[in-house]
Amino acid sequence: MPIAVYVLGLSIFAQGTSELMLAGLLPELAADLHVTIPQAGLLISAFAVGMLVGAPVLAVATLTWSRRTALLVFLAIFALTHVAGALTTSYGVLLATRIVGAFVYAGFWSVAAVTVVTLVRSDRRARAMSIVTGGLTIATIVGLPLGTVLGQRLGWQSAFWTVAGLCLLAMVGVLATVPGARPGPENTPDLVRELRALVNARLWLAFGTTALVTAAILVVFSYLAPLLIQSTKLPVGAVPGVLALYGLGSFIGITLGGRYADALPFRTLFVSIAGLIALSAVLALTATTPVVAISVIVLLGGCGFAANPALNARVFSLAGDRSTLATATNFSAFNVGITVGPWLGGLAIDAGAGYPALGWIAVVIGALALATVLFAAFWPVSSPGPADRDATDRSRPSA
Repeated sequence: MPIAVYVLGLSIFAQGTSELMLAGLLPELAADLHVTIPQAGLLISAFAVGMLVGAPVLAVATLTWSRRTALLVFLAIFALTHVAGALTTSYGVLLATRIVGAFVYAGFWSVAAVTVVTLVRSDRRARAMSIVTGGLTIATIVGLPLGTVLGQRLGWQSAFWTVAGLCLLAMVGVLATVPGARPGPENTPDLVRELRALVNARLWLAFGTTALVTAAILVVFSYLAPLLIQSTKLPVGAVPGVLALYGLGSFIGITLGGRYADALPFRTLFVSIAGLIALSAVLALTATTPVVAISVIVLLGGCGFAANPALNARVFSLAGDRSTLATATNFSAFNVGITVGPWLGGLAIDAGAGYPALGWIAVVIGALALATVLFAAFWPVSSPGPADRDATDRSRPSA
């Protein structure tokens, strides 16, 4: 495996830490910026909006760029947005920096995915992509609790400075390991063919599943810190530890999901989403019981991330060799969920429903996601792709 693959994974860790860490910093941000918790939660949604737009736009805009140049530019801008964010005292400015940073972060994801595909043999692409995606999982285990601890002890600005420093280190790694040549004509994606590949109802149903699963996860995850403090009555110092356990559950989930997603995509999705629904209901009923709530939160991380490899596998299978724009659009679908989840949670909290109600919202969204999976699994096709061989429990290819 080329060392550049690991460097790209570490780069995702640096940027993914920023994506996730606000979930543990909402109380500090709200107090310092003089806004409500739901308003602070919109900083998470703003990040998602930037990624929603950035992935397809920058995937197209950089088709002819040197991939190393594109990756370096994206990392540099991302670092600068965090410097600006750390220096500001304005909620509006911080909101703007989150959108711009997320825009280039989405571009980094898109270009990194294409880079990985060109660096390894075709039979090692899935493994290489799992290493890159693993950077986000490590960010959940290490970056999220670390950012929370830094924010609680040294101020939330310290977490932003740390992310900027990590991005500079990532730039050194990219400069040293990623080839600098521009893609030749034979390796440059055909935009017309990429757009034609998107004219596929089955593909858009897969995007819908991605968005719904992500929203079901984020409606709870975005408000974990205040939920643990206000509903579960944990001390503030215990929150980073619980978030680390959530990250550990996520790591186990994505590992197990990756093991079965290629051969059994629909079963993997069904089990993980059904688990997400059941656990969200349990959390809604037991949020005030610390031992149960913490256990459920760990399992939620596992079920949520177990679905991730299958969500990506479906898109790669349906798009085939015209997957550049489809992959970018799937990243956007993830961020539709990241946008909608915190927004719906904020509406419930503002309405006085309380933090346990977030679990019931996740149940409803999860049920919709499960419905799309079942619909796709039993949607007849004449020539199923490799990710469709697990359409039913009878293991006959039909979706």
